[in-house]
Amino acid sequence: MKKIITSILLTLLVTLTTTSFAKETELAFLKNMPPIINRYITINETRENLMKEYSKLHYDSEVTTITPQAVVVHWTAGGTADSIYNYFKNVSMTDDEGGSLNVSSQFLVARDGTIYQLSPDNMLARHAIGLNWCAIGIENIGGYGGVEDLTDAQLQANIKLIKYLQQKYPSITTVLGHYQQIYAKNTPLWREYMPNYYAEKIDPGPTFMRNLRVALSPLGLEFFPE
Repeated sequence: MKKIITSILLTLLVTLTTTSFAKETELAFLKNMPPIINRYITINETRENLMKEYSKLHYDSEVTTITPQAVVVHWTAGGTADSIYNYFKNVSMTDDEGGSLNVSSQFLVARDGTIYQLSPDNMLARHAIGLNWCAIGIENIGGYGGVEDLTDAQLQANIKLIKYLQQKYPSITTVLGHYQQIYAKNTPLWREYMPNYYAEKIDPGPTFMRNLRVALSPLGLEFFPE
C-alpha cells in the first residue's frame, strides 16, 4: 500500500513540475511578445480547401498547418498597410500554374513599426516558393521601385518579432530574406514538387538582412550569405 501511495505521489509531483515548467515557459515568451494587432485575413472553408490544393500540388501532401522551422522576411514593393491587407484578405487569385490560393504572410509590418498578425503563426501561407510548408512570413511595407527603403522602426519590429517567434517555436532555426531562397534550395528546408516553379526575388535587400543578422546573432539562428 505504501509503495502505491509513494508511486502516486511521485507521479503527481512530476505532473505538477512539468505543468509548472510549461506555464513558466509560456509566460516567458508571452512576456517578450511585442505589441501585435490581430487583423486576420479571410479564413474560411474555401481558403482551407485552396491550401490543401496548393500543398498537394507543391508538397504532395494536403497541408493547412505548419511546424515553423524558418522565418522568411519580405517587402511588399509598394502599397500601404491597408491596401496590402485588403489584397491579402482575398481567398483566391488567378491561377499562375502554381494554384489559386492567394498570396499572404502570417505577419505584416507597417512603416512605423506596427505589427499586424494576418493569420495564425502555424497556418500555411503562400509567401515563398519552396518554403511555405515550414516558414513564417513577415511582410514589410516598402521596397518601392526596388529601393532598400525599409525603416529603422520596421527593423526593430522585425527583431522583436523574430525573437518572440523563436522563443515560442524552438523549432525555428533559420532566418532568411526572400532573395536568399537560392541558398535554402540546398537545405532540408526546401520542398518543391513542381519542376521549374521558381521566381527570382530581391526583397528585403542585403542591408536589412545584415542588420537583422547582427541583432539576432546571440540567438544562434542560421543566416545565409547576404
